[in-house]
Amino acid sequence: MASAPSSTSGIHLPDTARDLVKIIVAGPFGVGKTTLIDSVSEIRPLHTEETLSEASAQVDDLAGVREKATTTVAIDFGRISLPGGIVLYLFGTPGQERFRPLWDDITHGALGALVLVDSRRIDASFDVLGLVEESGLPYAVAFNAFPDSPGHYSDEELRAALDLEPATPMVTCDARDADSSIDALLALVQYLIDHPSERR
Repeated sequence: MASAPSSTSGIHLPDTARDLVKIIVAGPFGVGKTTLIDSVSEIRPLHTEETLSEASAQVDDLAGVREKATTTVAIDFGRISLPGGIVLYLFGTPGQERFRPLWDDITHGALGALVLVDSRRIDASFDVLGLVEESGLPYAVAFNAFPDSPGHYSDEELRAALDLEPATPMVTCDARDADSSIDALLALVQYLIDHPSERR
């Protein structure tokens, strides 16, 4: 973790900031990454969203997200201060395969990733999870609770479906709700604290 520069005014960072941590918010197209960063950021979030076009419909899989009208084309960015002087810089990644060349640049210097998963389309998360694991980033998985999410899967079934290691944190959150989203981020942060050897 990087040490926070001292701040006398508190305009840019809280005076209590000690550790600055870069966190990736990853997941497939339409899973709620932008929504989660919006819900928790203490600063006005930065978005690079564009309207979905007829051309993009030819390459982006809209199955399960037909109502989606915009998409992130570079990053989402937000910041949140946690107790103990930890400040998280949140970088949301695009979810489509065509933006994969941005991955190395966006994840450079990150300590971990929160991977959002939609339980209505679990298979859409396989590529992103593979990418996170290939990068060596420690991660936690958060199932974003959509109104029509199936509720009949057990934790064991979900963990098996994603082939998660027993120690990998797995939580449920509502990306629209700040407290719920913060709890998901805290699960990742606690994992990073408890497993320092896994931080790259």
